[in-house]
Amino acid sequence: MFERWKQKRNLNRLKEERFSFLFEEAKADEYVVFDCETTGLNPKVDEIISIGAVKIKGNKILTNEALHLLVQQKEEITHHSITIHQIRNCDLDGAIPLDEAIEKFLYYIGSRTLVGYYLEFDVAMINKTLKPMFGITLPNRKEEVSALYYDQKIARIPQGHIDLRFDSMVKDLALPNLPGHDALNDAVMTAMMYIKLKNMSRNKGALRRV
Repeated sequence: MFERWKQKRNLNRLKEERFSFLFEEAKADEYVVFDCETTGLNPKVDEIISIGAVKIKGNKILTNEALHLLVQQKEEITHHSITIHQIRNCDLDGAIPLDEAIEKFLYYIGSRTLVGYYLEFDVAMINKTLKPMFGITLPNRKEEVSALYYDQKIARIPQGHIDLRFDSMVKDLALPNLPGHDALNDAVMTAMMYIKLKNMSRNKGALRRV
């Protein structure tokens, strides 16, 4: 009830009708996994440098439809920031304005459920620009991969320490480790984790019913 009220209130704040599709019913068995590379970890002061996103349909990651956007910066990227994400100022040749990147991202995700690793941060970075532009925050349903992973592990080691670091989760799930701190690579690896965790959950449920 409260969620419906929040969604209605969010929709009423939408400044441009062309983005009303974001509030439509989510497509069944379709998701978008996304990741942002940023100048830092504070949504209030830091900026988006790149956005990587990939769609999932069923158990398939649609890498041929992936989205990878580089965003123009108001100021030069600092050396400290470059050491983390490896994106240099010269790498931003051909980058697009942030508002254009946000629009492309919205058209890409549609009303699909959003998936990510510590998704709250990436959503906050998008909403920081989205709300002044169009009056809304992302209305899409959201799923956190680290929470799915935690739920899988805690059932087996209820008193143990669960390592929720990205690289540790990838290794534990025996998935290929693509070069990190790249928005699209991180989105693809997160998508692989999501599919594997979902299948593990379904298999566990099937065993309980037998």
